Parts: sequence; structure tokens; C-alpha cells
Amino acid sequence: MTNKTDEISTSSSALDKLTLGKAVEYVQTYSPELLQAVPRSLSREAIGLTDKLPFTGEDIWNAYELSWLNSRGKPEVAIMQCVVPFDSPNLIESKSFKLYLNSFNQSKIESVESLTTTLETDLSHCAGKPVAVKVILPKDFASQKIEDMPGQNIDDQDIEFSDYQLDASALKTHANQVSETLSSNLLKSNCLITNQPDWGSIMIRYSGTQIDRESLLRYLISFRMHNEFHEQCVERIFRDIKHFCKPSELTVYARYTRRGGLDINPFRSDFETPYNMPRQARQ
Repeated sequence: MTNKTDEISTSSSALDKLTLGKAVEYVQTYSPELLQAVPRSLSREAIGLTDKLPFTGEDIWNAYELSWLNSRGKPEVAIMQCVVPFDSPNLIESKSFKLYLNSFNQSKIESVESLTTTLETDLSHCAGKPVAVKVILPKDFASQKIEDMPGQNIDDQDIEFSDYQLDASALKTHANQVSETLSSNLLKSNCLITNQPDWGSIMIRYSGTQIDRESLLRYLISFRMHNEFHEQCVERIFRDIKHFCKPSELTVYARYTRRGGLDINPFRSDFETPYNMPRQARQ
């Protein structure tokens, strides 16, 4: 039987192999071996998600620093969107993703179709399940919208805060039944490896006993010094709201600001299918 010490050792061993937080040389010719996978099980076991997952969803990535050479050596640029399914065995480590994309910089690619196929093949291999890729060319850049996160924003509450330690027990509910969408721009956590800040906006859509908005804001702010990957934070938030507030339906959707030309937008829900909303102003 695996004990807690074994789990910590296994997790540490898996993370120690990552390039994240280490000095590396940038490779500028196509190198798919740069991609690194992180088993989703490492974080899910830590919060008790070991049986059937209580949600569906996907991780929506946007890459703003995609460039390659066409067959005549002329540089091309694009925005890439890719969708990683929630039940892929692995999440894709973000620094390795950036290094991988940069490896196209001096590589000749015959066509956008060929580039898309290559990206889908490599990313799917890393994630362990098919990943969908869309390459957006400059002629379509103007169609990329910026909108606010939908729902009632809860950030204007005048609260005093001093303890920035993660505290799910802060979540409280009222007696009345509601269906509502709430949002906040105050989500901040820190990278599990480097401790660099991760900034995000979050949408919480639910039906059930009304969640006390002050308690929800306090809970979200309590992530401010918490170290975890983006996808793991969203799954933790989903699990905690489901456990402490017991909504009959719940969606948690976070859109994080970009780092290294990449933003990550995890979507988890137990009642609706994923959708890619327009990016936020900070993205």
C-alpha cells in the first residue's frame, strides 16, 4: 500500500524532471522532444479525486508567439489555439510548451495545414489524448474579441483581509435557492515550481443554495499565496465549492494572463459543455 511519504516522493521525482525553473538554451529548429508531460493524477490524488471525476471540461490554450519559415524561408506568424481534454492522462507543462513552439522559429513548414497537423500530433502525444489545434493567421487577428468575464462581479465588496492561507472552510451559503453566474478578477496563485505569480479571472456558474458572496471572495483571495498549476487550482475550486456549498450544477472557468506568450484557460463543469469565451483585457 502506498503511503503519503511515497506519494510525496513520487510527485517530487516527477516534477524534478521538468525544465521549469531551470536555465535552458532555446532551440530554434523543430524539436518535439522538448514537450514535457505532468501526470494529472499527482494533483487529483492530493484533493481526493481518485475515482470517477465529478466534472467534464477542457484546458484551452492560446499561444501568441508562434512563428515559422515558409518553404522559401520567409517568416510567418500566427496565434495558436489548442484544446486539451480534461481526461487526458497528462497536462502539458507550460515552459516546455513555450520551448517547443520556439523550436519552429527557424524551421521550414510547407503549409499551415502541415503545421496544424504537426502541432496536433505532438501535443496529443504529450497529453496522452487527442488535442485539437487551430492556427489563426494575421488576416483574422482583428476578429479576436476582448470581453469582460460574464456574470455579476463580486470584487467591489469592502472587506478586510489579513490571512492569505488557502481556506475552503470560509465558503458559506444562504437558505434561498438560485441560479446565477458570478465572477472575479482577483484570482492569484503561484507556480508550483518557480513561485512566480499566476494572475487570472474566474467565472462560477451554479444552481442551488445561494453562495455567500463575501465568503466566496474571501475563499478566492485565499489562493494568493497558494502554489499550484492553473489546471489544479480550478479543479480544487470546483471540488471545494461542490463539497462546502453543494450546488446541484456547477461550472468553474478561469482565464489566466499569459506568460511566455501562453495563456491557459481551464474549464470544468458537471452540467454544460465547454466553450471558448473571448479573451480578457489582461490576456
